[in-house]
Amino acid sequence: MGCKQITIKVPTAYTDDLLRSLISKKVGLREFTWQIESKSLDARNKSNIHWVMRIAVFSENIKGEDAPKTKTLEIPWRKRKEKILITGSGPAGFFCALVLQQAGFKTLVIERGSEVLKRNRAILDFERRGMFDPANNYAFGEGGAGTFSDGKLTSRSKHISAERRLILSKYIEAGAPEEIAYMTHPHLGTDNLKKIVKNLREEYRKMGGELQFDTMLEDISIQKGRVKEVLTSSGNFQANAVFIAPGHSAFETYRMLMKRGVAFRTKNFAIGSRMEHPQELINRAQWGKPELPGVKAAEYRLSSAADGKHQVYSFCMCPGGMVVPATAYAHTNIVNGMSYYKRDGLFANAACVAALHPDELAGKTVTPAEALDQLEKLEETFFLSANGYAAPSCSITDFLNSRQKDAELKSSYPLGLTPAPLWEMLPAGTVNAIKAGLRDFSRKLKGFETGNLIGLESKTSSPIQVIREEGGRCSGFENLFLIGEGSGYAGGIISSAADGVKAAMNFLSGK
Repeated sequence: MGCKQITIKVPTAYTDDLLRSLISKKVGLREFTWQIESKSLDARNKSNIHWVMRIAVFSENIKGEDAPKTKTLEIPWRKRKEKILITGSGPAGFFCALVLQQAGFKTLVIERGSEVLKRNRAILDFERRGMFDPANNYAFGEGGAGTFSDGKLTSRSKHISAERRLILSKYIEAGAPEEIAYMTHPHLGTDNLKKIVKNLREEYRKMGGELQFDTMLEDISIQKGRVKEVLTSSGNFQANAVFIAPGHSAFETYRMLMKRGVAFRTKNFAIGSRMEHPQELINRAQWGKPELPGVKAAEYRLSSAADGKHQVYSFCMCPGGMVVPATAYAHTNIVNGMSYYKRDGLFANAACVAALHPDELAGKTVTPAEALDQLEKLEETFFLSANGYAAPSCSITDFLNSRQKDAELKSSYPLGLTPAPLWEMLPAGTVNAIKAGLRDFSRKLKGFETGNLIGLESKTSSPIQVIREEGGRCSGFENLFLIGEGSGYAGGIISSAADGVKAAMNFLSGK
């Protein structure tokens, strides 16, 4: 069986019959099978928007070419006695546990929150009745923060192709659409993710893995550079190695680790607000029309040199989605974005953030602990300003002009908006940069300046990073690993999951 790779352009609303006809014409054959390798939308010319597809065609009449080879991850299995404890059931923690369990270790995952259905009920109670659950919210609970998001599966991390292939294959086996294997910008949607994390959990348990919910990591006992015992709200555990995957919101876990001698450093991160527009406005700006057959909703990815000191960019764009109350703690107020797989909501939202260093935010050199303190203080000011979880907000035009009008803003945010001078509430060093960035964005997308800015977006990345040794161990420790977004080395579902996979593989190889 020979193979030939081709690239073709396909109408957005193509059918399988049309695709087969186009492939047949391209290769000059009638009998063949095919596999889509990649698929991306080309919208540069609004009068001719189409899919660009790379396809592997297979036929006995194709000579001299082999099927493309893909690098796979080999997980060596043997029966092992070592016990491994993983804290956190987000992408990093779960995929680390999955690999180690598949390799023959005895693994236990503990998660401060509950299983996904109970977590979902707690989130609905929060949004409908203001009943905040510190263990089950948009930050904590089964699947981590990514479970309630747009479910983007893109990553800028390099050298993770084998890990990415493993992760996507597991998602597909757990019910994800097969298109995530070839779409240039794949996504799952929170509705799919809630089912997928449940199916992954059941598969992990069938393999012999253990997962214990409603179990909060409280402390670790250290002796001569080794974790001897892990202290939790459900009792104490001993393990040969401990992998902590806290996510970037678990400030009490960060502080506990610092108290136990785990070394961190500060790093660049980003601060800003959520931008929200009617989805139809974004569709018209990107496509020149209110809808496009075969495509769910228009996206955008925007960046600007802004004031020359701080890059300003859009982050985690959620087409047809909603702005959500993503606070991890009862005394703070922050927002994020979420979409369902169909992306059929009335609004589009994305973070608009400016990159900066914690030292600039504080106006002095700060320690990692101080960086957390000042970020938490900023999140508290938004809570106090709103006297709760309504989102402080203003129009983009008002932000640009530093003035507040009384116009009522329409939004998807479930807990309501409260008018606020965001240009006074955001860090002073970022305001001019964000204004310059928004002006750039408005030149690039028609009507962009008519949107709104909502709340505080402070969780694009962590302001601190753990210091690691070779193999991913925490510096100075023999059996302690910090992985995923909480380590400061990853961001998003794929890169976090890949960080967990790499940590597991390094442990297998004895690094």
